[in-house]
Amino acid sequence: MTPLTVALWVYTVVLVGTVLAVSFVDAPYGRHDRQGWGPRMGVRVGWWLMESPSVVIPAMALLVLPLGAVAQSLLAIWLLHYGYRGVIYPALTRSSGRTMPLLVPLLGFSFNVLNAGTNVAWIVAAFGTSEGPWPGLFGVGLAVYAVGFVAHVRSDAILRGLRSEGGGYRIPHGFLFRWVSCPNYLGEMVQWWGWALLSASPAGVLFALYTMANLGPRALAHHRWYRETFDDYPAQRRALLPGLL
Repeated sequence: MTPLTVALWVYTVVLVGTVLAVSFVDAPYGRHDRQGWGPRMGVRVGWWLMESPSVVIPAMALLVLPLGAVAQSLLAIWLLHYGYRGVIYPALTRSSGRTMPLLVPLLGFSFNVLNAGTNVAWIVAAFGTSEGPWPGLFGVGLAVYAVGFVAHVRSDAILRGLRSEGGGYRIPHGFLFRWVSCPNYLGEMVQWWGWALLSASPAGVLFALYTMANLGPRALAHHRWYRETFDDYPAQRRALLPGLL
């Protein structure tokens, strides 16, 4: 087997392990943070550490490798998300004095090395110096990716606005929060299915499945938390899918 094939199999094992883990444990950060998970570090630095491989690996590929227009464009699309999620989002988030268990960014860093490395390796192997043609579903995937990205970023902005007002957690309203509790997570799921389509990549499919396995249970936990915390939480609102889930 080639190194890329091995990486895809390792990724599959990690995906199955994640499904099993999140079925029993809510990741201890954000509103689900709790003591008993070992040493701690600052939230902002922890986010930068956790997401850094997803910025550095594709950026180095763009800078060092002789890539054609297709591969360059795909990596730029990847970096659109992680430039936001890995650099801008932690910088904007109100995190003074807040900490998280060191275990969270260390596990996230390890996963992102695997995830970014596998996706970048696929792009380089599949498209290399090609100037075209584009993957068959590139246009559809790009549209799906864009819709998910906008939903994700806009929802983050609404949540960030609530935090900037102080006074602890509050019920978010407006935009997609009218129908679901976690449109930021829904946006990310949509976005990475768009990536899987536009990159025509098995690594992309694994990432989309991983995103669902990781964020789906967390969205359900958020939804339960909202309902338990706020007596006036909108009864019609669902966790992820309007009217369904």
